[in-house]
Amino acid sequence: MSRDDLLIAEIPRLRRYARALTGDGARADDLVQDTLARALEKWSLWRPGALSAWLRTLMHHLFVNQIRTPWAATVIAEDPTALMADPPQANTTDPLTLRDLERALQDLSPEQRETLLLVVLEERSYADVAQITGVPIGTVMSRLARGRERLRQSMDGSPSPREPASLRRIK
Repeated sequence: MSRDDLLIAEIPRLRRYARALTGDGARADDLVQDTLARALEKWSLWRPGALSAWLRTLMHHLFVNQIRTPWAATVIAEDPTALMADPPQANTTDPLTLRDLERALQDLSPEQRETLLLVVLEERSYADVAQITGVPIGTVMSRLARGRERLRQSMDGSPSPREPASLRRIK
């Protein structure tokens, strides 16, 4: 298979993941395009075998760089079915629940959202997610557990856990 064929085969998965990360179709398309352009530039660095993980690593780095810039605010998707892997299933799910899920996902920290989406949506192993994000497996598990808990609380309407009180210095 040629390089172009390999990259073209990955586009649907990259787009779905980018859409879930950004919450916006236009930003997702831009992220996929940037990822593919970076992959073509750095093709000599790819080692055969794990193209999917390598592309997601590139996408992860690009996404992190984008959210670190002041103009890259998180946008809530106008289409509540954006996170659905199979659009026909979206018709059988309550649109209000999908909207609430999208908002709850966007309320997660970028690290928790990315980890959650890689494990749940893309069905990646903890080791793959650790490699893609460049953090230890323990950090992946921690982000996943905290992200799931925050998502569960948001969907249940539970109040968020109280933040630890800040310490005051008394002289």
